[in-house]
Amino acid sequence: MSDTSRLAPRRTRRTPSPWIAAAALAALLAACASTAPRDFAYKAPEQPEATTGYVDKPGWSARSFAVAAANPLATDAGYQVLKAGGSAVDAAVAVQMVLTLVEPQSSGIGGGAFLLHWDGRRVQAYDGRETAPAAADEKLFLKPDGTPMAFYDAVVGGRSVGVPGTLRMLESAHREHGRLPWAKLFEPAIQLAEGGFKVSPRLYGLLRNEQHLRKDEAAARYFYKPDGDPRDVGMVVRNPALAEVFRQIATQGADAFYRGPIARDIVAKVRNHPTNPGTMTEEDLARYQAKKREPMCSDWKQYRLCGFPPPSSGHIAIAQMLGILQHTPPVAPLKDGLPSADFLHYYTEAARLAFADRAQYVADPDFVAPPAGSWYSLLDPAYLRQRASLIGAQSMKQAQHGRPGMTPAAHAPQAEQPEYGTSHISIVDAYGQAVAMTTTIEDQFGSRQMVRGFLLNNELTDFSLAPADAQGRPIANRVQAGKRPRSSMSPTLVFDKASGRLVMSAGSPGGALIIHYTAKTLLGTLEWGLNAQQAISLPNFGSTNGPTLLENKRFPAETLEALKARGHEIREMDMTSGLQAIQRTPTGWFGGADPRREGIVMGD
Repeated sequence: MSDTSRLAPRRTRRTPSPWIAAAALAALLAACASTAPRDFAYKAPEQPEATTGYVDKPGWSARSFAVAAANPLATDAGYQVLKAGGSAVDAAVAVQMVLTLVEPQSSGIGGGAFLLHWDGRRVQAYDGRETAPAAADEKLFLKPDGTPMAFYDAVVGGRSVGVPGTLRMLESAHREHGRLPWAKLFEPAIQLAEGGFKVSPRLYGLLRNEQHLRKDEAAARYFYKPDGDPRDVGMVVRNPALAEVFRQIATQGADAFYRGPIARDIVAKVRNHPTNPGTMTEEDLARYQAKKREPMCSDWKQYRLCGFPPPSSGHIAIAQMLGILQHTPPVAPLKDGLPSADFLHYYTEAARLAFADRAQYVADPDFVAPPAGSWYSLLDPAYLRQRASLIGAQSMKQAQHGRPGMTPAAHAPQAEQPEYGTSHISIVDAYGQAVAMTTTIEDQFGSRQMVRGFLLNNELTDFSLAPADAQGRPIANRVQAGKRPRSSMSPTLVFDKASGRLVMSAGSPGGALIIHYTAKTLLGTLEWGLNAQQAISLPNFGSTNGPTLLENKRFPAETLEALKARGHEIREMDMTSGLQAIQRTPTGWFGGADPRREGIVMGD
């Protein structure tokens, strides 16, 4: 199993390499597309009131390019960029800036992101994950008595804010793969921030139930009416402060954010919180660097799956679960169109094994060595076969971590703690390039700290709040200065192993459950014969190495009873995924968006 980002050619004497064929196809697509991008002139669309809750979606077809994002205004901005001859990365920049404005609860320039890019020849992984400030240490979230803070006591305020990485990362990716000028890509967000956007039902619902955002004076003025109620659905909200931030970044580059007055205001907000200050400095911001990492690519059946390496745990966990399932008894995965009890038993057992390894091993690779010298040791076929042998007819309820390469574990496993938030963007352009980008400020509305019209993340609470276990053994994902917290984000690009052609771009928000939402979509499309929309719309399910989690009111009683008979502790709950996926079809592309959120797909 190779860990290279290049999809290695398999040459024969007479047959051209499929990967060369894929590159040739990309070149042909680029030749057919507009070779000179047209002048981009953004036009704000009409803004009908969106729906929320669970609303069936049809899926969308396109021939040459498509963009899927979590809000119709963001999708439209990416579509207009692609229509003007922009690249997938160009569209991702425009989409992210609009999401900062219209979906502030989930992502934005105050947070971080992972971006996978396919240029028709190779996959690249751009790491814009937040980092811990230089003054942070493993005691960051400990109370004076040495015990960890309660989660929201840690989240709300400056203490939880990591150094944002999204802008530096996007600037790096655009430098290599952009076709339209950087400044042009900010025009949609600037126009919408100045002209106003309508509050969506989802944003209104989250604001209504939010307990902490009103504590921040700037956020309270922006999101709430004078009587304290959220701004109503359909109300037009303007954000001139954010428009000015975008204008400076558009003309000066990311340096306008990481140095100077904006950086000073971020630091002041973090350090001067009245009850929960953080330690970030202007030097922390100025020194932030996005990283290019080797993507993790692994074979599964006739496909090659490429995902993000640590500090993300996403690809490792997904590949482990899919690999383990290859060694469990064959069962019918669907019954009456829903995941069957037999399938759910084996899937959630595989999930317990994968999440046990995740808790034990995965952390920032610049600080923590992988087991047996390679992260691919966790995906070794012999290791996965051995892990699968632990699955029986009855649920194991809670799994123990494995020992790949039989090397002793150097750390203690991390206890489960909350993970939230996030948004996902999938894009394919007319040049044969593609993006899968998952982006976040962690919890909804992040740290609840607003600066110049955007929210700051609470990403540092993705570290283990406790630095060690009861025996004093250190936890791999503990806070350390300059470290990037472990993530569950799972941007995924799928390729046909034989031809090398891109098959799909996919991903989801949802904290630790991102892993399950993405795995469900891969199984549904690649193994069960569903299209992207059908797979996304399936009920959600999973386990994080505890109870078996099932989407509330989506499974029949007989499924629950069959699982209970196998020893499963069932927990029905809301599982609000935000999946986006674009898959290749014989005539072009087909995109799906999660019926649980407001996203759509657009393309030509």
